[in-house]
Amino acid sequence: MIFKAEHIARDVRVALDENNSSEQLIATGDIETLSLDELIGSKIEEGVRRVVRTAPREFLEGGIPFGDCVYWREGFRGWILLPDDFVRLIIFKMSDWERAVFEPISVADPRYALQSSRFGGLRGNAEKPVVAIGRRGEGLALEFFSCRSEDATVDQAMYLAEPRIDRYGGIEIPKKCYTSSIYEIASLTAMAVGKYDESRFLSERGKELLI
Repeated sequence: MIFKAEHIARDVRVALDENNSSEQLIATGDIETLSLDELIGSKIEEGVRRVVRTAPREFLEGGIPFGDCVYWREGFRGWILLPDDFVRLIIFKMSDWERAVFEPISVADPRYALQSSRFGGLRGNAEKPVVAIGRRGEGLALEFFSCRSEDATVDQAMYLAEPRIDRYGGIEIPKKCYTSSIYEIASLTAMAVGKYDESRFLSERGKELLI
């Protein structure tokens, strides 16, 4: 859902008022070169990004398809370069897999090392596939383990893009993540002027709404 930055700033002000922070921010002269609305505006994208990266999957909406080009390795393993604006995987499934993967692992995860094991039962397969996200020389990439053959194609692949304010002053935020985003933006605003206790309180309040 698209929300206007000006409406977000208004709601962030309300969140700051609830914590008696907005009055402090202005009264103590913490904002010199930026107005409060400008400071809030500079924190909107980061605040939304922090929320959508950690929100429960059922809180998210939409997604953008990817996976036009698949690179294969031995053992019917492969990898796909991720878009530059990639933030989070929504779903990934190869055509010969029996189920989709929703939660990728990192290259630091102990399960990642198992994907190179000489014992086939320890590696991901079409029945129990594994997906990892890591960095290659070309950029961020999704590695998948494994298919039955190189005839497999990408069946489902959706990702969440970097939240950006568009030229019309709108930004896409999942509806269920909106209030949490407001508190996170308020938290970042408070932190920017050194109000660390208020910042922690606002951030924690936003996280509670994602449970």
